[in-house]
Amino acid sequence: MTNSTLFKVIGSVAILAAAASIAGLGTFATFTSSTSASNSISSGTVSIALGATGSVTNRLTVNATNIVPGDTIQRSVDLISTSSDPLGSLSLTTSASPTSLLDTDPTNGLQMTITECSVPWTESGTAPAFTYTCSGTTSSVLASRSLIGSNISLTGLNVLSTAAGTDHLRVTLSLPTTAGNTFQGLSSTVTYAFTGSQRAATNK
Repeated sequence: MTNSTLFKVIGSVAILAAAASIAGLGTFATFTSSTSASNSISSGTVSIALGATGSVTNRLTVNATNIVPGDTIQRSVDLISTSSDPLGSLSLTTSASPTSLLDTDPTNGLQMTITECSVPWTESGTAPAFTYTCSGTTSSVLASRSLIGSNISLTGLNVLSTAAGTDHLRVTLSLPTTAGNTFQGLSSTVTYAFTGSQRAATNK
């Protein structure tokens, strides 16, 4: 190897070593800055219930017997919300099992209305023939319709405007005078299921 060749090889090694040294400086000499923030997020609740079974706040479990065309059946019930926000909607689903013409005939079978009182209903009569009067103001929650239905919308309730509240309701069933002899000796067991739904989504 000539002196000229040896010089070139050594020179190349020196250049590579210098490049590696510069790269090393870029890896370890880094400026940094950081900051942070935190917040608490909690979810709301939807919670509804009926009044105490067997009391004036929930008479829906009281049976009615020997009804004839023209009779009415009145039952009081409190609907209670302990939700974190006003409900977006409230609906009622009614079903029957066992079932009969009393609930399957939409015209001549049992009809239902629901009325609200601004204060607790005043109960009169003896079981099961209860009647109710309101010493405050009344409003219609459900206009007269056939007894059985799914997701029947209920309107004008306190629980739709306040986060936690109670609605004093009176459920009235009536057997139309048009119900003929085919309605004699029948029996239906009706279940009332109330469903509350969350308010509309919004910015928080």
